[in-house]
Amino acid sequence: MEKTNSVGGLPQLSLPKRLFLLFLRTFFKLLYHQFAWAYDGVTYLVSLGAWQKWVQSVLPYIDGPRTLEIGHGPGHLLIGLYQKGINAYGLDESPQMGQLAKRRVECLGLCPKLIRGDAQTLPFVDESIHQVVMTFPAEYILKPVTLSEIHRVLVNGGEALILPVAWITGRKPWERAAAWINWVTGEAPSWDERVLDPLKKTGFKVSWEMIDFPSSKIVLIHLVKS
Repeated sequence: MEKTNSVGGLPQLSLPKRLFLLFLRTFFKLLYHQFAWAYDGVTYLVSLGAWQKWVQSVLPYIDGPRTLEIGHGPGHLLIGLYQKGINAYGLDESPQMGQLAKRRVECLGLCPKLIRGDAQTLPFVDESIHQVVMTFPAEYILKPVTLSEIHRVLVNGGEALILPVAWITGRKPWERAAAWINWVTGEAPSWDERVLDPLKKTGFKVSWEMIDFPSSKIVLIHLVKS
């Protein structure tokens, strides 16, 4: 029997590897909360410096006029959205990330619109958002209640963009080592289009594309409310 994670493709792990994975999940939870100050440094290391390039790659797909970023983290994408003149809101359940994003946005003379909240109870009225964007979201994104909430707040014809995973594809020794670590910990599982099946049952038109970089690639999922 094969065990898969939320993106598919991760085989059944031995007990030591499962314990290591549990440790990593606990670490990343702390990293998003109590250790949020170290988030940028850690993501830079695990992605070999590509993390921000991956996140910013969704900007050309976003034109608003009213956009919601779910799980805004330290605020890098929000800055790009504000600089494009988009009326953007950021939602995150982590108060530490909220403070980081607020300081980062305000340092550039911009006015952040941040909300501490849960993706399963979005604090917006029906059909009030044109685009929703999520980069590297946690497992909550596949929960029916989350997808239902996103569908509810989007206008007809509105779109949700999800960047769930990235792969390091370079062949240099350190790139191959990083790719293996990300795979074995479940951070970069093999792509399986069947992961989209739950999304197709929620009233969205679903499509996806691969975006290639010199030493990595990402998958971008498009959900259009029809």
